[in-house]
Amino acid sequence: MNTAPSATPARRALVTGGSGEIGVAICRRLAADGYAVVVHANAGLARAEALAAELRAQGHAAQAVAFDLTDADATAAAVEALLADGPVQVLVNNAGVHDDAVFPGMSLAQWQHVIDVSLNGFFHVTQPLMLPMIRTRWGRVINITSVAAIAGNRGQVNYAAAKGALHAATKSLALEVASRGITVNAVAPGIIATAMSEVAFDAASIAQLVPMKRAGTPQEVADLVGFLASAQAGYISGQIISINGGMI
Repeated sequence: MNTAPSATPARRALVTGGSGEIGVAICRRLAADGYAVVVHANAGLARAEALAAELRAQGHAAQAVAFDLTDADATAAAVEALLADGPVQVLVNNAGVHDDAVFPGMSLAQWQHVIDVSLNGFFHVTQPLMLPMIRTRWGRVINITSVAAIAGNRGQVNYAAAKGALHAATKSLALEVASRGITVNAVAPGIIATAMSEVAFDAASIAQLVPMKRAGTPQEVADLVGFLASAQAGYISGQIISINGGMI
């Protein structure tokens, strides 16, 4: 009796901070591109589960997970559980937080919280995923950073420091894994139209700051991430790619 060959399982993509506006757009793009998407959240598990259900209803493979990136033990346990189902070959480190204050008035808690999520969270998730990814000899690590890491921003010394450190980590990790078929890049958005940015920037401010006279969209960020995750981007690594309407 002839049997049809089984379909090749979809490569798995983990998007941290996948329940936020940019994260949602990235998850939708990667699912549309054929990846089995793992939507990560911390406090926003309900939103992550709703997104995963939406993607499954469209015929995509998707699941939601929740863990605190700043908790090394909880993250290790969550990553171990994910790896029980196979390697994660696309990792989008999108999680990040703002806790803004001018530096002379910044508290230790504000400094530590932002560093913990963006920088220590990057380590907690990425490091245990690397060896399984290396064994497949194909992978994509995409770190979502910020124009603040390149140009600085008043009131965001902590945020700029965390994201700037990710730029350096991006370049170093890219060198370590390039021979294994793995690319590592950073995407540095400028002003993107989200609920958070709408509070911080009115139309006049955007027109003054952005040569294109508009905010970018989460979908535009997601489209760039989708390209970097694709086979077509296999010779792009160690790069900091800005998407900011010409701000810098």
